[in-house]
Amino acid sequence: MTASAEIICVGTELLLGDILNSNAQFLGQQLAKLGIPHYYQTVVGDNRLRIQKTIAIACERSQLLIFTGGLGPTPDDLTHEAIAEFFDSPLVERPEIIETIRQRYAHRNPQSISPSNDKQARIPQGANILPNPIGSAPGIIWEARPGLTILTFPGVPREMQVMWEETAVPYLQSHGLSQFTIYSRMLRYWGIPEATLSDTVKSFFDLENPTVAPYASNGEVRLRISAKADSQDAAMQIIAPIEEQIKALTSEDCFGVDDETLASAVATLLMQSDHTISVAESCTGGGLGHLLTTQAGSSAYFKGGIIAYSNSVKINLLGVSEADLAREGAVSETVAKQMAVGVRSALESTWGLSITGIAGPGGGSEDKPVGLVYFGIAGPDQVVFYRRVFASFRGRDWIRWLSACTALDLLRRLYMEKRK
Repeated sequence: MTASAEIICVGTELLLGDILNSNAQFLGQQLAKLGIPHYYQTVVGDNRLRIQKTIAIACERSQLLIFTGGLGPTPDDLTHEAIAEFFDSPLVERPEIIETIRQRYAHRNPQSISPSNDKQARIPQGANILPNPIGSAPGIIWEARPGLTILTFPGVPREMQVMWEETAVPYLQSHGLSQFTIYSRMLRYWGIPEATLSDTVKSFFDLENPTVAPYASNGEVRLRISAKADSQDAAMQIIAPIEEQIKALTSEDCFGVDDETLASAVATLLMQSDHTISVAESCTGGGLGHLLTTQAGSSAYFKGGIIAYSNSVKINLLGVSEADLAREGAVSETVAKQMAVGVRSALESTWGLSITGIAGPGGGSEDKPVGLVYFGIAGPDQVVFYRRVFASFRGRDWIRWLSACTALDLLRRLYMEKRK
């Protein structure tokens, strides 16, 4: 029987919601890739007794316990102490850990070395050290009893991830805990409702290997295609034909795969065409420019932006007609198009992209409700506009986010149309 894993995240700050539990998400994804069954996750505060009660329950149903958090030098870092006491094993001080900590701190800042750091050098007797290449807190790999393996990691996500990849994965694979691979591809969509996308690809939801499942988050819809196989290459071969069939059905609604974003998709199109872009923003206040510049090397295609909140800036910097502003208002088709034309001319870019809208919570009317947004795109041979009304109940930041992302998607789709 394949060993099943359980994730135990230690930290009162997690219970209070002060910190997002990204460690559990990462570990869940990694266990799936290794083909290790994973049925339970627990979050427990910094309390020795409650940690031990959690261990007691986990031992009855799982064979691999993975802990994150509680390995620091302070009194409330109790993970190793709680584990050792539960299994009636003494804590022993490992000199090599002390030396590593002192060398690391001495190199960075000799004054920061504290006797309390020695606490991190005490681990349960018989446990192996799980090295931490970029932090002070090592973890452990310990077969606490036959058929039960314990791995511990610090709560700092980057440290945990490096330790997992460099030491934990090879250990799990070499000790037969990883029986097969589950590999996934994530197809990413914008501008299509989840229900519509699901209806389009519903025939794929009954597949057993690979499986296809939809997800919706922050205005984006995703289709996850997952396959189980003996290796990642074999899983990819299972996924490939299904991915191609879905892409053929969903066409330009799919903007990317896995870690690709709307910004990276637009960046690719601009660089392939040797084009540049500039932006004129009103209600998004720089959000569109921010998305474009998240890409490394964005200076190759992004000229800059003008945040034109006031009408005077629209008139003086973008050349928007004062008469049109007075007659139609700042949130209008005419102004969106003139903003796009103006920023393209002012910054001498191939494309000008504009946003003007009502993000709320006030400022709306019956004719122009909160959530109304106009987009303008000015290119080498055309000027177009788009109108969208976003639901206002989720608030101002939501409308601004949707507006910035939708602007990128509209430009992407315009490129796609030109290629047909």
